[in-house]
Amino acid sequence: MAKVTEEQVEAVRALIAAIPPGRVRTYGDIADELDLSSPRIVGWVMRTDASDLPWHRVVPASGRPAEHIRTRQLENLRAEGVLADGDRIPLRRYRV
Repeated sequence: MAKVTEEQVEAVRALIAAIPPGRVRTYGDIADELDLSSPRIVGWVMRTDASDLPWHRVVPASGRPAEHIRTRQLENLRAEGVLADGDRIPLRRYRV
């Protein structure tokens, strides 16, 4: 992965922090808005520096949370009114 600057980290953090309750964005949405080379950069920031952010509002483009966080993420989203269709978040309904 390309070197990630502190400015990019802060920009990713700011966009995640700005996602309102009851809404979601994809990793790709955030990467595209910031002109990052890959959505994986957003994932890296989230793995290393997002414990204080509403991480559960960022989902893959498929709408299906990763297996290791699926239950917790879907529960957090449900508490905000985001209802999954099975294990998938309907992006057309909840995407910012």
